[in-house]
Amino acid sequence: MDIKSLFKIAIDQEIEACEFYKKASEKVSNPGVKDIFMQLSADEAGHAETLRKYEQDSSLVGKFVSPEVDYAIADSNNSPELSITMKPADAIMLAAKKEQDASEFYTALSKKATDKEIVAMLQSLAAMELGHKQKLENAFVQVGYPESF
Repeated sequence: MDIKSLFKIAIDQEIEACEFYKKASEKVSNPGVKDIFMQLSADEAGHAETLRKYEQDSSLVGKFVSPEVDYAIADSNNSPELSITMKPADAIMLAAKKEQDASEFYTALSKKATDKEIVAMLQSLAAMELGHKQKLENAFVQVGYPESF
């Protein structure tokens, strides 16, 4: 697999996530959950655009680093089902699980790659997805456990 193929996979995954969140926003009735999914859709579209820029200048890719803190909330919770009556905390958890899955996908690919440039890019993409997961887990803590603030 070459760099160009990896960018295509990464961009396609971001577009798929964008479309998933857009469709999810159309299926839920809770206005707060609808807003969360609409924002996530916009974020994923932005990620796809960022990856397109990196495709033009791959020297930028190495700028991602894994977050220092991983609450592992998405690791320890089952992914909730998308439903029309979904609560905000469940919507955030669903999104965090999707970001975790994306990070694990890139990490698994990096372990199979032999080219140093490809390994570095895959590790960077995994770190980017972990950053997204951390952002969602922070939101989950605020929405899911508001009494702690």
